Amino acid sequence: MWTKLSRKGEVVIPNLIRKKLGLRPGNPLDVAIEDGRIVLTPRKRRSGKARIIKDPVTGFPVLTLGPDAPTLTSKRVKEMLADFP
Repeated sequence: MWTKLSRKGEVVIPNLIRKKLGLRPGNPLDVAIEDGRIVLTPRKRRSGKARIIKDPVTGFPVLTLGPDAPTLTSKRVKEMLADFP
């Protein structure tokens, strides 16, 4: 399998590899050089134990992944919806 570097320095990870590793847009990757090679390693995912809590402001039930969960920004929502069919 191969890919190429764009003028902007971007690399497309082939779909087969993305699916096999469960990679989605916005997932963080660590980049390293090892023995003259570029190595991309997906960062470990949190357990993702979701639970429903009561929102302290509105009183409505909300879904949470805990205090260390990433902030859901409008930019992140836009990225997620870009892949939505």
